[in-house]
Amino acid sequence: MNVNDTTSPAVLEQLRRLAAGRRRILFTGATVVTMDPGLGIIERGDVLVEGDTISAVGRELDAGDAVVVDATGTVLTPGFVDTHRHAWEAQLRRIMPDVDDLGGYVMATLAGYATVYRPEDMYTGTRLAALTAIDSGITTMLDFSHNSRTREHSDAAIKALVDTGIRGVHASMGPHFGEWDRQWPGDLTRIKSQYFSSDDQLLTLRLATLATDEIAGPALAYGPELARVAADLGIGVSVDAVFGTSGSEAVLRWAKDGILSPDVTLIHSTGLTSDAWKAMGETGTTVALAPTSDAQIGLESAIPAVDEALAVGIRPGLSIDVEVALASDMFTQMRALHAIQRMRAVNAVHGTDQQPSRITTHDVLDFATLQGARTNGLAGVTGSLTPGKKADLLVIQAEDLNNMPLNDPIGTIVLGSDARNISAVLINGEPRKWDGQVLDVDLAALRSEVHASRAYVLNTPVA
Repeated sequence: MNVNDTTSPAVLEQLRRLAAGRRRILFTGATVVTMDPGLGIIERGDVLVEGDTISAVGRELDAGDAVVVDATGTVLTPGFVDTHRHAWEAQLRRIMPDVDDLGGYVMATLAGYATVYRPEDMYTGTRLAALTAIDSGITTMLDFSHNSRTREHSDAAIKALVDTGIRGVHASMGPHFGEWDRQWPGDLTRIKSQYFSSDDQLLTLRLATLATDEIAGPALAYGPELARVAADLGIGVSVDAVFGTSGSEAVLRWAKDGILSPDVTLIHSTGLTSDAWKAMGETGTTVALAPTSDAQIGLESAIPAVDEALAVGIRPGLSIDVEVALASDMFTQMRALHAIQRMRAVNAVHGTDQQPSRITTHDVLDFATLQGARTNGLAGVTGSLTPGKKADLLVIQAEDLNNMPLNDPIGTIVLGSDARNISAVLINGEPRKWDGQVLDVDLAALRSEVHASRAYVLNTPVA
């Protein structure tokens, strides 16, 4: 078997000599997991990238003047899509790994650390989160940026996404606690004009909000007023903390008010009533599940609501949520959801002659790619290796020690792989990880910046 040098530095040097818009790359000989229902899995397949776009997927494609990358012994797959992460918190990673409940997280992080963040701390945390996302194969990340204390805080978070080259979704919200300028949501008009004037760019904008006024008051709670703000700006809405009885009542109220739609994403959605789920299904509302957050922190029922979503025809996206207590990568989310749902399914029929209704590895990879893109409002842009979509893709080494031999490519991605197996990441056709290393990052300088920011946040008294 030819275990190739798919992503050698020489190939990268060759690619970078070409202007991005004129660059053509042909990946050959890979197992191509397209996640496109019409294309499926292509053994010994090829993917042709022209500029920022996937132009062809198949076998024995004509290379022409393309740079040919021998991808024998690898799996090519769409990049993962994170539908909800509070990226600004990244320099506080695992600071509370055994947090007991949502209240513990809220009081320590949102009522404590968040209140002393400067714009430069927003930049550092968001940049660190985005680079880590790229390293682990997440090519699209929705940053639920709920610490926008000033316009400068928002600008810093957006700049961090720009500087990493990730396909970023900046979801802007005012902070829960502490002093802030009360510029949100009015500042969204400036933000859109300044940073999101084009429909064809790496970054997109959404309005971030909460389900109810229980934690931070009515100003941050979704309702007709914030729905009008989003509609006037032509942007989607991401609603966090959709839980339990109060969350269910809110969902039914939004349905009655006509402000649920495919442009609205409800995050978590644990412990909701069947009536609330029915309303969500009927309106085509999207759902972002956070499998490890729901289970580990214990959000409402603590059970990721995948069965409830599927029952009403919603195929959810997946999210990381808070790195202060959780893992940073999508492999963990897929495995956690896969195990939890299958455990529940078998347990529900244990001792009977009924057959359990179990999700598959294909399901969770679909949630992490195509459905994540749809949830983020980017279904036509990314999430599958479909000709015409942007070239957001991963090269995963299938012959590494922990993956060989390749028996089932989707099983290998979901259950076998991790960041070390991702030899290359392309975002919008641009190499962002190559030869196993994230590109264009001075790790020593980043490390100093992260440590300095953490020291400032942890040693600054909370008012």
